[in-house]
Amino acid sequence: MSEQHKSWLGRRVEMALSKGLHRAYSTVRVDPGKFLMLLRTAYQLPISGYHGVYSLEVGELDAVAESIIRSGMRVAAVEGAGFGLGGLITIIPDLGILSAITMRTIQKLSLLYGFEFNTDDEIAELWIAAASAAGVDIGRELLEKEVVNKFVPRVIQRIAARASVEVVEKWAGRVIPLASSAIGAALNYWFVRAWGGRAKAHFRQRYLQIQQSRQVLTGPQHQPSLPAAGR
Repeated sequence: MSEQHKSWLGRRVEMALSKGLHRAYSTVRVDPGKFLMLLRTAYQLPISGYHGVYSLEVGELDAVAESIIRSGMRVAAVEGAGFGLGGLITIIPDLGILSAITMRTIQKLSLLYGFEFNTDDEIAELWIAAASAAGVDIGRELLEKEVVNKFVPRVIQRIAARASVEVVEKWAGRVIPLASSAIGAALNYWFVRAWGGRAKAHFRQRYLQIQQSRQVLTGPQHQPSLPAAGR
């Protein structure tokens, strides 16, 4: 593939990812209430609200997180196999759908580890996690200087620019017509696995920090003192 073709494809991929992520930001949203019910029934987590996850062992959440990522990987693989039949011609609509699948997976991981997205700060945190999943380091100072409606589009642009390089390198195999369906399935599967794994690591670290801070607040200094022996 020539450098000129790579440059053209890279621009198209970056635009497709940016458009897909913007659409995911405005329209693709996991319903927290329904997902909470799923966590309680399908995964049998003993919680009445998302605050309850901080009373659980992190290993319980990790097991559910792996299941959520695997589910997203399977959906992405099926979608990639269908669009892969068209080779590079269908890469643009494929990336739009893949962006939505990936963001839904990240939203579920966010909720699982106790981070809802009702406030501007929570929405920003979700996109910081998405950036982390894409391998983009977003400084907290950027968030402090921007309101969320300006912050999110800037983060999306950084994600799209970084991810497009990775995507072009791996999606180049879709120029092979007979193998493009299998390649599309495998690449989408890999994409969600990689992003899901990095997003999980981000939320897991934040979860442990918060859980530790809560344990400090409810430590020995807050426990009632025992009477001295012999009294």
